[in-house]
Amino acid sequence: MRSAYTFLSCVLLALFVSQVRAGEKPELWLYYPTNLLVDQNLDKAKEIWGRAAAAGYDHVLIADSKFSRLPSMDKRYFQNCDKAKKIAEGLKLQLVPALFSVGYSNDILSQDPNLAEGLPVKDQLFIVKNGTAEPAGSIHFGKMAFHDDSVSVDGNTATVHAGKSSARFTFKLPVTPFRCYHISVKIKTADLHSRPEIKALAGERGLQWQNLQVKPTQDWTQCDVVFNSLDNAEVNVYFGIWDEVRGSLQWKDWSIEEVGLVNVLRRPGAPCIVKEESTGKVLKEGTDFEPIVDPRLGNNPFAGEYDSYHTPAAIHTKLPDGTKLLVSWYHPAIVYDGQVSACISEPKFQQLLADQARRMKEIWGAPLYMMSHDEFRTCNFDEACESKKQTPGELLAANVRECTKLLRPQKAAVWNDMFDPYHNAVKGPYYLVNGPYTNSWEGLDKDVLVVNWNHGKRDQSLKFFADRGNRQLIAGYYDNDLSEFSQWLASAKKVNGVVGYMYTTWRGDYSAIEKFAKMARE
Repeated sequence: MRSAYTFLSCVLLALFVSQVRAGEKPELWLYYPTNLLVDQNLDKAKEIWGRAAAAGYDHVLIADSKFSRLPSMDKRYFQNCDKAKKIAEGLKLQLVPALFSVGYSNDILSQDPNLAEGLPVKDQLFIVKNGTAEPAGSIHFGKMAFHDDSVSVDGNTATVHAGKSSARFTFKLPVTPFRCYHISVKIKTADLHSRPEIKALAGERGLQWQNLQVKPTQDWTQCDVVFNSLDNAEVNVYFGIWDEVRGSLQWKDWSIEEVGLVNVLRRPGAPCIVKEESTGKVLKEGTDFEPIVDPRLGNNPFAGEYDSYHTPAAIHTKLPDGTKLLVSWYHPAIVYDGQVSACISEPKFQQLLADQARRMKEIWGAPLYMMSHDEFRTCNFDEACESKKQTPGELLAANVRECTKLLRPQKAAVWNDMFDPYHNAVKGPYYLVNGPYTNSWEGLDKDVLVVNWNHGKRDQSLKFFADRGNRQLIAGYYDNDLSEFSQWLASAKKVNGVVGYMYTTWRGDYSAIEKFAKMARE
């Protein structure tokens, strides 16, 4: 009887949710990233927000990297926040401030770069010489495994020929599991309009994800990337272009080395342990060897920015020459154009999130906030995470549940992708995540608004969250023509609980906000 009553209650609630909005106009949101430290940006906001208000928009999702750097902001910044609030109030727009940089964590990591998620190096062999311990492992590329017909190889130089569908050359390398490897290569281009990449692949998992930042035309320029072998004993390293070759590209002087203590993390959940190989004795930092510090960690060219390679931190010691040490340590992964993810299991990171929530609520006093959990690409490899004995999905569910509590009694919204089984909440392998992200959605309270941008699988995604009882806002446009938005509108009619649409631009293109609004409310 009780189960029947519960079922009937759920049906009535669903009918109420769908009926309460019958005949109402959908909400219209504007996604608006900005930098409120720049006074002129307030004038620009007033202009764009004014156009949006005139077109019928009622919400502005405001994002600013400085929201994650509030402890270092001066009085003028907070005055500009007040001015932004007044502009919105005058236009009858509700501001929805974004916070919680989970996934793209660089800005909040500016407060402590050691809080990045770490990939493990285990028992790496170092040998003491002249008061410094250096890595003893060595590796070289050796014979090339193969190259495409579009690549000509002359010694240690490879020339790519234009007009082909791809141009790659590769090496098959035996590696030691859980080691950090540094690849260096020089690249020369002329009028290149394709994207050169370096991939390190092991089975179904990619180990190297950083973009090379190659200019269309450049003289010989050194590029450096780093990858962790994880639990693999063999890796395929590719240099190349995977799309049509347009322009001139040359590679030369490629090399690889086992590297030590570059971007070494120092925090409780990512310990750096130095042992004597012969006895297994754990050496004491500050006594048996000098403190290990990497001053360039997360600080190049400014706080929160990580470079892939620089001179590694040293282990200085008075131990006799020839002493063999086993060093275990952690380093962050860099994805695409500099993205670094934080460790959501480290207590200090949770403290930073709590501090940010308190500050943002004091500044904005908004009824609704946007949680920026999005494309979370490194997780569950360091000791802080692994000690919990949970999957990445369970860790993320706990984090988003806690973040939602930090915002109470105010409401929360969140991007769909990391909680969507038809998007990024998948079994994997997913980037550098140790385990599945499935069941992360269990951390979403029913009153969390899901901002859905999964256009490719929009019907499945919309139904999934509708069936869970979460209201949804559709993020459309994405600097494309509006034909995709028409498809969103058609899909939205198939489910209950879609409350509105957000004009979403990454390029600052606001040319179509009026047309978008008209389509949304026709």
